[in-house]
Amino acid sequence: MSKLVTIFGGSGFVGRYIAQQLAMKGWRVRVAVRRPNEALFVRPYGAVGQVEPVFCNIRDDASVEAVTRGADAVVNCVGTFDRKGKNNFGAVQAEGAARVARIAAAMDVASLVHISALGVDRDEASEYARTKRAGEEGILAAFPSAMILRPSVIFGPEDGFFNRFAGMSRMGPIFPLIGGDTQFQPVYVMDVAAAAVMGVEGKASGIYELGGPEAKSLRGWVDVILAEVLREKPVLNAPMFVGKLMAWGFDLLETLTFGLAKNGLITRDQVKQLQTDNVVQDGAKTLADLGINPTAAEGVIDSYLWRYRPSGQYDAIRDSAKNLRT
Repeated sequence: MSKLVTIFGGSGFVGRYIAQQLAMKGWRVRVAVRRPNEALFVRPYGAVGQVEPVFCNIRDDASVEAVTRGADAVVNCVGTFDRKGKNNFGAVQAEGAARVARIAAAMDVASLVHISALGVDRDEASEYARTKRAGEEGILAAFPSAMILRPSVIFGPEDGFFNRFAGMSRMGPIFPLIGGDTQFQPVYVMDVAAAAVMGVEGKASGIYELGGPEAKSLRGWVDVILAEVLREKPVLNAPMFVGKLMAWGFDLLETLTFGLAKNGLITRDQVKQLQTDNVVQDGAKTLADLGINPTAAEGVIDSYLWRYRPSGQYDAIRDSAKNLRT
C-alpha cells in the first residue's frame, strides 16, 4: 500500500503544491483543513480517493490526533496573519505547530516538515515572527529530526506579494510604498514544495532558508512589477514613521468597529516586519544544499501578472501585431 501523508493547511497556497507533487509520486494525501467543503478542488490532484480533504482544527488535540493517525509523514503549512480571535498568532503558529509535532512524535510518524518564515530568528519586534519562532522551538523539542523550511516571500500564480503590488498599480496616479529599502529574496512556490517533498521522503532534515536567485529592495521589486504590467507612475517611498501612523490608524479602526472594518492594508506588526531584511543568511542551508536550482521570479511572473496590464492579454497581442508585415 502506498504511504500516507497528512498536510495541515494542504489547500492553501503552498500546501496545494506540496499535495500535487506528493500525489504525483504515488503518496496518499490527507489534506487537513478547517473547511473541507471549500477544499474539494484538491481531489483531482491524484487518482480517485488518492487526495482527500478532511476536517481538522489545529487548536484541538483530538482533532489533530484523528487526522494524524496512520500517517507516515506530516507537513504543517498552517500560518495566519490574524492578531486577534481564536485563530491568532500564538494559537496557530506557536501552540498549533507544537501540537502537531508532539502528536506526530507520539504516533511514531516517520517524518515531519514545517513551513516557517525567513528572518524569524532575527526579527525581535513583530509578534508574527516571535510566534513563528516559538513554533519552531516547540517542533524541535518534540520532533528533533523535523525539517523546518524558512522561505522568503513566496511567489506563484496565487501569491500575495506580486499580485498584491500589481493590483495596487491600477490605483491612483502615484504608487505609495512603505519599507521600500527592505530587501526581499522571493522564492518560487514549486521550489518550496520540492524541498518539502524531500523532507517528507526522509531525504533531508534540519533548518533550511529558502530564497530565489536574486535579492532586491522592495522598491526594486515594485519597479519590476510596474515594468511587467506596463504601467508608468512615480513611486512614493514613505518614511517608516508614516507607515507606523497609517498602520496605527487602520488597526484602531478595526478595533473600534469590532473587526467589521478589517485592516487588510498594513498593520503595526507588518510595519515591524518591514524593518528586517527578508534574505537568506550567509552560512545557512539553502535550496542548493537540497540540489534544487532556485527559479528566477522574472521568468515566471509574466505568466500571471498579465491580467493587471491596461488591456490585459490584449497588450501582448497588440505588441505581437506590430511585427506583422503590412
